[in-house]
Amino acid sequence: MHNASSSQNAIVVDGLNCAPTTRDQILRTLEGGVTAINLTAIRPPHDFDTAMRDLSRTLSNIEMNSDVACIPRSVRDIENAQVEGKLAIILGAQNSVVVEEDVELLRILQRIGFRILQPTYMERNSLGCGVLAKGGDDGLTEKGRRWLELMNELRLLIDLSHVGYRTAADVLALSKRPVIFSHSNARTLCNSLRNIPDDLIRAAAKTGGTVGATLWPPMVRHESRPTVDDWAEQIVYMVNLVGIEHVAFGSDLSENKYKSEAEWQESFGPRGIYPEVTAVLGPWFQFEARLTEGYESLAQTPRLVDALRKRGFALDAIDKVMGGNLLRVYREVWGE
Repeated sequence: MHNASSSQNAIVVDGLNCAPTTRDQILRTLEGGVTAINLTAIRPPHDFDTAMRDLSRTLSNIEMNSDVACIPRSVRDIENAQVEGKLAIILGAQNSVVVEEDVELLRILQRIGFRILQPTYMERNSLGCGVLAKGGDDGLTEKGRRWLELMNELRLLIDLSHVGYRTAADVLALSKRPVIFSHSNARTLCNSLRNIPDDLIRAAAKTGGTVGATLWPPMVRHESRPTVDDWAEQIVYMVNLVGIEHVAFGSDLSENKYKSEAEWQESFGPRGIYPEVTAVLGPWFQFEARLTEGYESLAQTPRLVDALRKRGFALDAIDKVMGGNLLRVYREVWGE
C-alpha cells in the first residue's frame, strides 16, 4: 500500500467521492493510501423512495465488505479504520430532496449514519437554489432555514458545493457551525459555473470550514486536458487566499462508474444533462480523456502529494490539505 500522506500516521480523506462501492474499488482506494471518503450514497432523482432503495444497496455492499470497509459516525471511527486497514465510507448526499417533504426526516438520516448533506444540487428545490437554477438564485427559503437549524442541531455537516451563490451566502451567514464546499475550485482560476468566487471561499473559511479542491476536468481547465499540476495550482491559490487551515481535497472521481461511452455522454459528457458546465470544454473532452491526466484512479492519490511537494509545501501543510483540515471540521461539527 502506498502512503498518500506525507507522514506515516496522517490520515487522507477524499472529501467527495462518487465511485461504486464494489470490493475492487474499495481496495483501489486503500491502495492509494486513502482512509476515508465522503461517499455520495444516494443518487438522483433523490426522492425518498428512490433514495432509500439506493441507500439499501450501498449499505449492503459495505456490509458484504466489512473486512475492508466500515461506516464511520465519528472521527474516532475514522482513526480506528486507519489502524484496522479499512476504508471509512462516510454516508453523504449531494441533495436534500430526500427530506424535502419533511425536513424532520434528517433525524432518521442522522441515526442511519449520514454525516454530510448539501441542501440542493444543480437545480432549485424547496430549500434553496442550485448553481443552475432556472430563473436565478433567490436565496435560502423558510424551509431551507429550518433545514439549516436542524443540520446544526443534529451536528450534520453542511456542504455547499453545488449550491447557488446567493443561497450559499445565506447558509454561510446563518450557520452556527463550520460549513464546507467539499469539491469546488476557485472561479478566478477556472471560469466554470460550478466553481466559486473568492468571497464564498473567504466566507467558508470564516465559519471555520474548508474548500476542497477537485480534479473533475470541467472545474480545473477548459482549453486543454487538465493535469495534476493544474489541481495543485488551485491549492496554491486558495491557500494564499484563506490560509492552509481551510483548504482540502475532494476528488469527485467517478472511477469505473460508466459502463459505456454512451452512458457517459448522456450524464456528464459534453452533450449530457448539464451542458452549461460540460459543453464549454475544448474538443479534447472525450470519453477516453474524461478524467484529469495523472489522476484516473484513487490508487494514484500519492501523485497529489508529489504535486504539492513540487510546489514547496511542507509535509505538515500537505497533511492538513490531504485530510487533517477535514478531520478537524468533522470533529468540530460531529462532536467526536
